[in-house]
Amino acid sequence: MFSYVSLEQRVPQDHPLRAVRKLTDAVLRSLSPEFDALYADSGRPSIAPEYILRALLLQVFYSVRSERLLVEQINYNLLFRWFVGLGMDDAVWNHAVFSKNRDRLLTSDVAQQFFAEVNKQAKRYMSDEHFTVDGTLIQAWALQKSFRSKDGSDDGDGANFHGQKRSNKTHASTTDADARLYKKSYGKESKLSYLGHALVGNRNGLIAAAMVTHAERDAALLMLAEKQEGRSRRITVGADKAYDTEDFVRTVRELNVTLHVTKNDKGRASNLDRRTTRQLGYAVSLSRRWLVEKGFGWLKQTGPLRQVKLRGLEKVDWLFVFSCAAHNLIRLPRLMAQPPGRLREQCA
Repeated sequence: MFSYVSLEQRVPQDHPLRAVRKLTDAVLRSLSPEFDALYADSGRPSIAPEYILRALLLQVFYSVRSERLLVEQINYNLLFRWFVGLGMDDAVWNHAVFSKNRDRLLTSDVAQQFFAEVNKQAKRYMSDEHFTVDGTLIQAWALQKSFRSKDGSDDGDGANFHGQKRSNKTHASTTDADARLYKKSYGKESKLSYLGHALVGNRNGLIAAAMVTHAERDAALLMLAEKQEGRSRRITVGADKAYDTEDFVRTVRELNVTLHVTKNDKGRASNLDRRTTRQLGYAVSLSRRWLVEKGFGWLKQTGPLRQVKLRGLEKVDWLFVFSCAAHNLIRLPRLMAQPPGRLREQCA
């Protein structure tokens, strides 16, 4: 049996993935020299990094829960084959081989490079002066009962910990040593998690910087210092009341950054005064803070970050940064299709 209809013809011309594929190809071409350095000239042939990254993008876009299922869908889904770059009759990899090659990328800085190249494509649609910073909890792939005492003084299997005082200083997870015990707010239960941080442009909500750490305000300072480096004009950054601390406000001002943080004056005095809060830009920054929550919502509802299936800070950071790049990629085609006047109206 022969088919005279190619994969290119089977994908509708107005399919949303066509524009995403075009942007992805441009990003991967710029990263080609970096990919060449990842593989040796001898040994068993490996899966090309371009195939792996396109497949991982599909996993984020379509909420595929595992790499086994992802490889299975690439095998029979013509749209997936077309996006990855496989032909109709090309053999699909074994899921274990795919995971092994993916691990090679996880130990490199490809995610940050991919994220940076995506942002170069999005530079026209990103704000270069007005930002919002925030963090979110990423639940770790570890059970609560794996959070055991470091000195081995716990009794039993760790399942019954009621009445015990547990903290990150005295306890650690035996499943994921890099996970920490955090709670979302007062009165909420604590969970083994990581802290994901994002710096979002106030213009269209595109993510300008991302990282995973265990210190929320320190990560914000790192991203702001990198964004302000080499600039003569001050940038502005909005944040919630958790950032209204004396040391954070002082350090941000030393970085020559204007801080528009929500005042935390419940039971104490805020660290911001009228010099900042009376400005019109302060109210505008606070009105755009919802953009960062919109990005976090997509990363957790559609993306893989509600509970990561990777262990270790380095791997979780790789996945978080790569997912932020996927978030920008999926939004870029719609922004490119809008008239220039409409884009200017959205600028804060």
